[in-house]
Amino acid sequence: MIGVGLALLWGGQAAPAIAPPVQSAVQEALPPKSPDARTQAIRAHLERFAKQTDLTSAELDRLAQVVANESERHGVAPELVLAVMHVESRFRTFAVSEKNAMGLMQIMPSTGRWLAPQLGIEWDGPHTLFDPDVNVRLGVAYLRQLTDRYHGDLEAALAAYNWGPGHIDRRLARGAPLPEEYPRLVFTALDRTTRRS
Repeated sequence: MIGVGLALLWGGQAAPAIAPPVQSAVQEALPPKSPDARTQAIRAHLERFAKQTDLTSAELDRLAQVVANESERHGVAPELVLAVMHVESRFRTFAVSEKNAMGLMQIMPSTGRWLAPQLGIEWDGPHTLFDPDVNVRLGVAYLRQLTDRYHGDLEAALAAYNWGPGHIDRRLARGAPLPEEYPRLVFTALDRTTRRS
């Protein structure tokens, strides 16, 4: 899994550089033992936090399954995926940002077009990103790639998810600090997602 790590500081505080993948506090928060239990736990979180979603109950069921499958496929904690989705779109399928990022995980069309063939996804233009299954498949794979690119440093990966890896690479090359606001928002959402109550 992505090394969210036991050293992660919750409650919106800045996180340290993250160690290589390890059993994480995120995984420990929800200990599903079977694929069905894992999907049900994700579905329960979606129902609890996706208050403004435009998805039907059946679509939320499907989304929970896709998040479970893609999280396992790419070794990304599903709670992290839900936290990114919450910050990016508040679980709205047709969300479009000022920069034209689209869908549940707010994928830029250029990123979607580049990543889709790598995942065997048919790209039929930017509106492809409004398909929840496709958007989550692309978003989770991209998050995994960024985490690998920054050697398990989740704070850097999240900053790159928001600002773009080119921008973060340039900042790191000149020794500038990483943007903190977006990772802090995700860590805060992650804290809410991992609470049992």
